[in-house]
Amino acid sequence: MAQKAVVLDQPAIRRALTRIAHEIIERNKGVQECVLVGIKTRGIFLADRLAKRIEEIEGEHVPVGELDITLYRDDLTTKTKNHEPEVKGTDIPVDFTDKKVILIDDVLYTGRTVRAAMDALMDIGRASQIQLGVLVDRGHRELPIRADYVGKNIPTSSSEKIVVELIESDSVDQVTIYDK
Repeated sequence: MAQKAVVLDQPAIRRALTRIAHEIIERNKGVQECVLVGIKTRGIFLADRLAKRIEEIEGEHVPVGELDITLYRDDLTTKTKNHEPEVKGTDIPVDFTDKKVILIDDVLYTGRTVRAAMDALMDIGRASQIQLGVLVDRGHRELPIRADYVGKNIPTSSSEKIVVELIESDSVDQVTIYDK
C-alpha cells in the first residue's frame, strides 16, 4: 500500500473529539442517561477519550463500556476460514436498560460493523436509544446506517484504505489514506 496523505494529525483528532463531546452533550441535554460503548479495538480508546472530554466540559462522569462484535459479524466464515475467531470479550460495567447508548468506532464504512454492534447490544439489554459516533465517515454504505456524530467526513474511492492510528495502540495519533 502506498500512503497518499495524512488527513488528521494529533491536534485535528483532539479537536474532532472535543467537538463530538460538545455535540453529545448538546443533543442529549446533558449526559445523565448516557453510556459510551466503544467497539473493539480503537473505538474503546476513542470512547475513553470522549468520556474524559465530557467530564472536563460538563463535570459529569459518563460510564464507558467495551463491545466485542466478533461473533456477530456477517463475514465471520470468510474471515476465519482456517482458524477460530479471536473473541476479546465485552465489558459494559453498567446496566444500560432505558439509557442512551452511544456506540463509538473509528471508521464508518459499509455499516456492517455497526449492524453487528447493534445486534450484540440488543443481546445484552434494551437501550432507550442507540446513537453512533465515529472519528471518520468514509462513505460507501452497504446498509442504511449513518452516524449521529462524525469527526471528519473523508470521501474515498473503493481502491483507497483509511488507517486510524491511536497512541494507545499504535504510538501515534493520525488518520492516513492509502492506495490499495
